[in-house]
Amino acid sequence: MSLIRYLNLALLIAFPISWAAPLMRAGINLPLFGLEEISVISGLQALWDTDVLLALLVTFFAIFAPILKVLGVALIQFGLMRRKVLPVLNWLGKLAMADVFLIALYIVIAKGVGMARIETAWGLYVFTGCILVSLVLSHLTARRT
Repeated sequence: MSLIRYLNLALLIAFPISWAAPLMRAGINLPLFGLEEISVISGLQALWDTDVLLALLVTFFAIFAPILKVLGVALIQFGLMRRKVLPVLNWLGKLAMADVFLIALYIVIAKGVGMARIETAWGLYVFTGCILVSLVLSHLTARRT
Protein backbone atom coordinates (compact mmCIF):
# COMPACT_ATOMS: atom_id res chain seq x y z
CA MET A 1 0.00 0.00 0.00
CA SER A 2 2.88 2.41 0.65
CA LEU A 3 4.06 2.16 -2.98
CA ILE A 4 0.58 3.13 -4.15
CA ARG A 5 0.64 6.09 -1.77
CA TYR A 6 4.02 7.31 -3.05
CA LEU A 7 3.01 6.90 -6.69
CA ASN A 8 -0.16 8.87 -6.01
CA LEU A 9 1.82 11.65 -4.32
CA ALA A 10 4.28 11.66 -7.23
CA LEU A 11 1.37 12.69 -9.45
CA LEU A 12 1.32 16.00 -7.58
CA ILE A 13 4.67 16.67 -9.27
CA ALA A 14 3.97 14.92 -12.58
CA PHE A 15 0.72 16.74 -13.36
CA PRO A 16 2.23 20.26 -13.27
CA ILE A 17 5.08 19.02 -15.49
CA SER A 18 2.54 17.66 -17.96
CA TRP A 19 0.69 20.99 -18.00
CA ALA A 20 3.85 22.86 -19.01
CA ALA A 21 5.04 20.21 -21.48
CA PRO A 22 4.18 20.63 -25.17
CA LEU A 23 1.02 18.71 -26.10
CA MET A 24 1.37 19.42 -29.79
CA ARG A 25 3.17 21.53 -32.33
CA ALA A 26 0.96 23.51 -34.68
CA GLY A 27 1.51 25.87 -37.57
CA ILE A 28 0.61 26.76 -41.12
CA ASN A 29 1.11 23.94 -43.62
CA LEU A 30 3.82 25.77 -45.54
CA PRO A 31 7.50 24.75 -45.66
CA LEU A 32 9.00 28.05 -44.46
CA PHE A 33 6.88 28.40 -41.32
CA GLY A 34 7.90 26.72 -38.10
CA LEU A 35 5.60 25.03 -35.65
CA GLU A 36 4.53 26.60 -32.37
CA GLU A 37 4.44 24.38 -29.29
CA ILE A 38 1.14 24.33 -27.41
CA SER A 39 0.87 23.17 -23.82
CA VAL A 40 -2.08 22.98 -21.46
CA ILE A 41 -1.01 26.26 -19.90
CA SER A 42 -0.44 28.12 -23.19
CA GLY A 43 -3.72 26.76 -24.55
CA LEU A 44 -5.57 27.97 -21.47
CA GLN A 45 -3.95 31.40 -21.76
CA ALA A 46 -5.19 31.67 -25.34
CA LEU A 47 -8.67 30.48 -24.34
CA TRP A 48 -8.99 33.10 -21.59
CA ASP A 49 -8.54 35.80 -24.23
CA THR A 50 -11.20 34.39 -26.57
CA ASP A 51 -13.79 32.31 -24.68
CA VAL A 52 -13.97 32.57 -20.90
CA LEU A 53 -16.68 29.92 -20.46
CA LEU A 54 -14.71 27.33 -22.44
CA ALA A 55 -11.56 28.35 -20.57
CA LEU A 56 -13.30 27.69 -17.24
CA LEU A 57 -14.48 24.29 -18.46
CA VAL A 58 -11.07 23.23 -19.76
CA THR A 59 -9.36 24.56 -16.62
CA PHE A 60 -11.63 22.37 -14.52
CA PHE A 61 -11.09 19.30 -16.75
CA ALA A 62 -7.35 19.67 -17.20
CA ILE A 63 -6.17 21.11 -13.90
CA PHE A 64 -8.67 21.01 -11.04
CA ALA A 65 -10.25 17.58 -11.67
CA PRO A 66 -6.95 15.65 -11.76
CA ILE A 67 -5.45 17.43 -8.75
CA LEU A 68 -8.62 17.13 -6.68
CA LYS A 69 -8.71 13.43 -7.50
CA VAL A 70 -5.08 12.88 -6.50
CA LEU A 71 -5.53 14.82 -3.26
CA GLY A 72 -8.76 12.99 -2.46
CA VAL A 73 -7.19 9.58 -3.04
CA ALA A 74 -4.22 10.62 -0.89
CA LEU A 75 -6.55 11.64 1.94
CA ILE A 76 -8.30 8.27 1.70
CA GLN A 77 -4.98 6.40 1.63
CA PHE A 78 -3.81 8.17 4.77
CA GLY A 79 -7.12 7.62 6.55
CA LEU A 80 -8.16 11.27 6.58
CA MET A 81 -11.25 10.86 4.36
CA ARG A 82 -13.97 8.24 4.17
CA ARG A 83 -13.76 5.67 1.39
CA LYS A 84 -17.33 6.43 0.35
CA VAL A 85 -15.91 9.36 -1.63
CA LEU A 86 -14.01 7.09 -4.07
CA PRO A 87 -16.83 6.94 -6.68
CA VAL A 88 -16.84 10.73 -6.88
CA LEU A 89 -13.06 10.78 -7.22
CA ASN A 90 -13.22 8.19 -9.99
CA TRP A 91 -15.74 10.40 -11.77
CA LEU A 92 -13.27 13.31 -11.55
CA GLY A 93 -10.63 11.11 -13.18
CA LYS A 94 -12.99 10.32 -16.03
CA LEU A 95 -13.59 14.04 -16.58
CA ALA A 96 -9.84 14.55 -16.88
CA MET A 97 -9.68 11.73 -19.42
CA ALA A 98 -12.38 13.50 -21.40
CA ASP A 99 -9.97 16.41 -21.76
CA VAL A 100 -7.39 14.12 -23.38
CA PHE A 101 -10.09 12.85 -25.74
CA LEU A 102 -10.97 16.42 -26.75
CA ILE A 103 -7.33 17.26 -27.45
CA ALA A 104 -7.00 14.17 -29.64
CA LEU A 105 -10.25 15.05 -31.42
CA TYR A 106 -9.02 18.58 -32.15
CA ILE A 107 -5.79 17.16 -33.60
CA VAL A 108 -7.69 14.81 -35.89
CA ILE A 109 -10.05 17.57 -37.04
CA ALA A 110 -7.25 20.04 -37.69
CA LYS A 111 -5.27 17.45 -39.66
CA GLY A 112 -8.35 16.70 -41.74
CA VAL A 113 -8.75 20.34 -42.76
CA GLY A 114 -5.31 20.36 -44.37
CA MET A 115 -4.62 24.06 -43.81
CA ALA A 116 -2.67 23.53 -40.62
CA ARG A 117 0.12 21.19 -39.71
CA ILE A 118 -0.17 19.55 -36.29
CA GLU A 119 2.14 17.06 -34.64
CA THR A 120 1.62 15.46 -31.26
CA ALA A 121 4.36 16.11 -28.74
CA TRP A 122 5.66 14.26 -25.72
CA GLY A 123 3.55 16.27 -23.25
CA LEU A 124 0.35 14.68 -24.56
CA TYR A 125 1.70 11.27 -23.61
CA VAL A 126 2.83 12.51 -20.18
CA PHE A 127 -0.56 14.11 -19.49
CA THR A 128 -2.41 10.99 -20.68
CA GLY A 129 -0.08 8.78 -18.65
CA CYS A 130 -0.67 10.82 -15.49
CA ILE A 131 -4.42 10.49 -15.87
CA LEU A 132 -4.23 6.75 -16.57
CA VAL A 133 -1.90 6.17 -13.60
CA SER A 134 -4.30 8.15 -11.43
CA LEU A 135 -7.22 5.98 -12.58
CA VAL A 136 -5.28 2.77 -11.87
CA LEU A 137 -4.13 3.98 -8.44
CA SER A 138 -7.65 4.90 -7.39
CA HIS A 139 -8.84 1.48 -8.56
CA LEU A 140 -6.09 -0.22 -6.53
CA THR A 141 -6.97 1.92 -3.53
CA ALA A 142 -10.60 0.85 -3.80
CA ARG A 143 -9.60 -2.82 -4.02
CA ARG A 144 -7.41 -2.57 -0.90
CA THR A 145 -10.39 -1.76 1.27
